[in-house]
Amino acid sequence: MKDYRLEVYTRPTCSDCQDLKEFLKRHDIPHKEYDLAKDPAKEKELIKITGNRIVPALVFSQSSLFGLMRKTKSMIGFETNKDEIKKLLKVG
Repeated sequence: MKDYRLEVYTRPTCSDCQDLKEFLKRHDIPHKEYDLAKDPAKEKELIKITGNRIVPALVFSQSSLFGLMRKTKSMIGFETNKDEIKKLLKVG
C-alpha cells in the first residue's frame, strides 16, 4: 500500500462499509475515513469524486513526480470490488 493513499467514505448503517472497515483493520491498512453521518459536508466531496452518494466509496491517490497527491482510482462498494481492492493494496 506504500504506493497509494486511501480515503474511504462510509455511513454507520451500511453493512458493506462495516465489512470494509473490518478488512482494513485486519490487514492493518492505513487509511483516512470520512463518516458522512458525522461529517455531512464530505458528502459534496463524495458526489464530486464519484458522481453519487453511494457508500462505501474508496479513493486511491498516488504521489506524482513532484510529490503532490493525485486521484488515481475511485470505487464504489467493497464486496463487488474486493478482488481489485486486494490487488491494489497488495494483500491476500
